[in-house]
Amino acid sequence: MYEIIDRLLAGPPAGASEGELVDWITRLEEVKCTAEAVQAEAAVRLDEAVRVRQAGAGVPARRLGEGVASQVALARRVSPEKGAKLLGLAKVLIAEMPHTFALMKAGLFSQWQATILARETACLSLEDRRVIDSELCATGPDGEPARAVSMGLRQLENAAKRLAITLDQASVVARAASAVKDRRVSLRPAPDTMTWLGALLPVKDGVAVFAALDQAAKAAAAAGDERTRGQVMADTLVDRITGRSTTGAKPRIEVKIVMTDDSLINTNNQPAMVEGYGPVPAAWARETLNDAEVFVRRLLTDPAGRLVAMESRSRKAPEGLAEFIATRDGGICRTNGCDAPIRNVDHVERHADGGTTSAENLQGLCERCNQAKEALGWQARPGPDGSIITITPTGHTYTSPPPDTWAPDPPTWSRAEFGLRDVLLEHTLAA
Repeated sequence: MYEIIDRLLAGPPAGASEGELVDWITRLEEVKCTAEAVQAEAAVRLDEAVRVRQAGAGVPARRLGEGVASQVALARRVSPEKGAKLLGLAKVLIAEMPHTFALMKAGLFSQWQATILARETACLSLEDRRVIDSELCATGPDGEPARAVSMGLRQLENAAKRLAITLDQASVVARAASAVKDRRVSLRPAPDTMTWLGALLPVKDGVAVFAALDQAAKAAAAAGDERTRGQVMADTLVDRITGRSTTGAKPRIEVKIVMTDDSLINTNNQPAMVEGYGPVPAAWARETLNDAEVFVRRLLTDPAGRLVAMESRSRKAPEGLAEFIATRDGGICRTNGCDAPIRNVDHVERHADGGTTSAENLQGLCERCNQAKEALGWQARPGPDGSIITITPTGHTYTSPPPDTWAPDPPTWSRAEFGLRDVLLEHTLAA
């Protein structure tokens, strides 16, 4: 196997023709699809092996399989949520969609194409799901290629939807009604101090919101507004949600920014950190703070910009210490590859094993990762440099690097000194 991989990594030979280069691209795409199929097979076998081991150790039936998705995520260098989806997809493909899996293994169907089919048939019975699997992905009686192979992604999705509605319209309607419960709004970072604001809405609401913004853009264009259609729609969205245009007042917001006092008050240009986003220029942070009515939740840093450590003797991190950890870790789960927001402040080394409730032994985790590390056989310990070393039940080791704000040797300021600097800075801001 490794010899084949080495040949592929060597790339096409020098002087290869255009046709040969296209053949290389085609072959490599086939290899990717096959590799994803084999990864799925390995994931299912891992899940089976872990369940047997856990059952033998007396783990309750409802907890069997805990931690498997996180192991898959670490091995594939993706988030735990993605790892869970990949494991779920693998189980469905191997147990319920044999023709789809066969296409993947033959290098003719990608993981994403398989995901579309699995998603669109999730509400159906096993029998109906297998009908669609056969209809779209089975090779013809005379060896003709499966229908799905030549379909684009949207075509594939629509074909699966049509078949699902034909086979069991009631289930599709029921899933649509249930999906309304999943409506939500999300925010994720975009380049250049921008963000993507998204909303999952019922189709009638989503279309209505977009139509209203489009109407506002057309009205602005008719009035001679020089902004682009997209700019008007974005500005109108912000105005109508925050009430900025109707009140004329600056929006009141809470901002969690980690920056030195010099960067905040003067013109020092050491980058600041916005929780949930990442590094931003100090000048941008100052301008943003001046552009709104801001409540500053400030965590004091040392002159090097590192957060000052805190410690507690209690098992549960006090509110102030938990806030400190969440901000130190940037609001993002510390697990490798996980971009989920922090939901729990947890001990790296378990409290029951002697782990202290201190900044050095606490980490911010999402719900999924916090549960995974409690599964049988998982271990973790803090590194001397602020990193976190996680050891899975198979003995594989993963290291989460320290956040930029981690202080290896924090200054030992007294509480009075800390409070004095706090008052001085807030007083300056108020002025």
